[in-house]
Amino acid sequence: MKKTLLMLTALTLMSGCTTLTRQEQMQLQQLKSQGITLDKPTGNFEAPNSPLMAGILNLLPGIGNFYLAMGNGSDSAHALYGLGNLLFWPISVVWAIPEGAIDAINLNKREMIYYYKYDPYGKQEAARRGIRLD
Repeated sequence: MKKTLLMLTALTLMSGCTTLTRQEQMQLQQLKSQGITLDKPTGNFEAPNSPLMAGILNLLPGIGNFYLAMGNGSDSAHALYGLGNLLFWPISVVWAIPEGAIDAINLNKREMIYYYKYDPYGKQEAARRGIRLD
């Protein structure tokens, strides 16, 4: 019984990656068709999370997830992922490092969409390029 519970907990924690919805993926494609990507944003957008920092910080138990749970472009669910990685440290390093980097990229993509959809400067830039993110 304990082994089963432990395995279920571990599988749940490993499946904690941040993913983009289908609508967000379509909006990213629309931005990309106009030459706007995370590597080449226009306007005042700056990616709030560093994938390298999130991955490196996850060498320590769950710290990279706590980094992604705070500040601009955060996702509070990462605080729970950080606790899980803390409980399973040092083995959690195996999945926590790539998870932190991938999640930071996905959170940055989500923030870029929000910038062009809701921020006044971002909306103005999107309108200038003929982009509608509805």
